[in-house]
Amino acid sequence: MHGMAGNEHPAGGFQTGADGSEMPSLLVVDDEPAVVRMSERLFTRNGFRVTVAHGGQEAMELANAHTFDAILSDLDMPDVDGRALLRAIRARDLDIPFVFLTGNPDLQSAIDAVEYGAYRYLVKPVPQDELLDVVRRAVRWHRLAVVRREAAGELEGKSTSDRAGLEARFASAIEKLWIASQPIVSWQDQTIIAYETLVRTEEPTLRSPVDLFDVAERLGRTEELGRTIRGLIVTLIPSAPESAMVFVNLHPNDLADEELFVSDAGLAPFAKRIVLEITERAALDQIRGLRTRVERLRAIGYRIAVDDLGAGYAGLSSFAALEPDVVKADMSLVRGIESSAVKRKLVSAIAALSKDLGIKLVAEGIETAAERDCIVSLGADALQGYLFARPARGFPSVSY
Repeated sequence: MHGMAGNEHPAGGFQTGADGSEMPSLLVVDDEPAVVRMSERLFTRNGFRVTVAHGGQEAMELANAHTFDAILSDLDMPDVDGRALLRAIRARDLDIPFVFLTGNPDLQSAIDAVEYGAYRYLVKPVPQDELLDVVRRAVRWHRLAVVRREAAGELEGKSTSDRAGLEARFASAIEKLWIASQPIVSWQDQTIIAYETLVRTEEPTLRSPVDLFDVAERLGRTEELGRTIRGLIVTLIPSAPESAMVFVNLHPNDLADEELFVSDAGLAPFAKRIVLEITERAALDQIRGLRTRVERLRAIGYRIAVDDLGAGYAGLSSFAALEPDVVKADMSLVRGIESSAVKRKLVSAIAALSKDLGIKLVAEGIETAAERDCIVSLGADALQGYLFARPARGFPSVSY
């Protein structure tokens, strides 16, 4: 019943192969013996540790007892179908990627699979090289999700303030908004490659952007805040250096605002110069149709970044749906990294996995030469922080 692992190597984690590399653990679920044999041979031959379940009920029992790096499952099975299996496992594990195979595709099954966080939905017969590539990428996303969860555990939570006077304070903050920017540099080339735009307000009780967005969320006014910020950025972009990209922060709730998807207004005329940073402060899993919305943004010309990597949590299904062009390692991972073996290990893993996935890594919050040198040695070249320039009005120059 089991693949090459047998009973001597319980499923879960990564077993070390003969060459010292880590072997990804794959659960194959299918009630067709021929499909099981093909999958087991294909993935075992290509360095996977394969465990087989001949139906959904058996797969649930195995998933409850062990951990896997990916699940390759038939969608239509007589006991527990693939959708029920996915729902059951998602109730306790948001990270593990599902790749579904089906010989009887229909629109509703595809919608259900995506809604519950399937990584891919493939129609049989699937060429072996395509199937292998999809599952390998799923495993890479899972590894990155694990690193992100570990990174999130390093950080502290934030306190909230009371509701007294929130409406008046928020109105004052909106009236007094302005936009700062901070350069992102290539250390190797000694050039400015982008500017991140950052919201600021002169309202003294809401100077922190975190507090400002917390109040907007409580009042149900994040859409108003997002639109106001984007409107201010539109007026600034024409004066930005032509060679520099412009990073624009989005709250996840902004992805539900149809104004963002208008193709000939707002930020859209500048889309090819803009990287939309989607922060992890709120759960992306709550945004319906996330993958479709991101595809619409890319069709307009925007690139996508995940901001504050390590400072929050979003399930693998959301992160995979974004498939970001850029990830930004949060400053809490950068601070004092030269004297923290844990942080060095985390950033090194993030850098390696980002490179493997073709994602640009930006390390933010760099304040010292020691942090800079350590980060560069770990594989990151795009850097941001007070060491180079503080956020300021306009587009500040850099001191290297």
